[in-house]
Amino acid sequence: MFTGIIEDLGIIKNIVTDGGNIHISVSTNITNELKIDQSVAHNGVCLTVVRIDGNTYTVTAIKETLDKTNLGLLSKNDSVNIERAMKLGDRLDGHIVQGHVDQTAKCIDIEEENGSWVYTFEYDKSLNNITIEKGSVTVNGVSLTVVNSKTNSFSVAIIPYTYNHTTFKNLKVEDSVNLEFDVIGKYVKRLNDLRH
Repeated sequence: MFTGIIEDLGIIKNIVTDGGNIHISVSTNITNELKIDQSVAHNGVCLTVVRIDGNTYTVTAIKETLDKTNLGLLSKNDSVNIERAMKLGDRLDGHIVQGHVDQTAKCIDIEEENGSWVYTFEYDKSLNNITIEKGSVTVNGVSLTVVNSKTNSFSVAIIPYTYNHTTFKNLKVEDSVNLEFDVIGKYVKRLNDLRH
């Protein structure tokens, strides 16, 4: 489990294709605190550390993960949002995040508003995911509050700290992002669907 509060920006050092999988090597400021078999979220995708070499560690993404996320679009020297799994007893500063991406979305608008930014994302509504006004959503692993919720799109407001300490500063219109919808909202929607 995660909280959507990004700990560090990782830099992709190498990507190796292995059949339908890819091995991603990442350099971060927290690599020396990691261990083999530890869960780490990369742009919101929970992956297991399989190797550590100096300040670089390696994780493996399987085909199913690549099909449902934007990890397959990564290139060497790209930045990724990094978060280690939460500890029991810690404050939950974001919201409950599983590290299981529901689908990708496309950034369709970025507006600067007096020192903050509003990003708008559009997603495929046929997968039956929903957002609600003032509800939580995870975008590339970042816990955010939804504004302007619509059937297949929503916006989020980004403060300068988040902008400067996550990959939002590199995000452009047309870029793909990973979405994880609020787990409580998903259960409520599923229960409601079963009643009809």
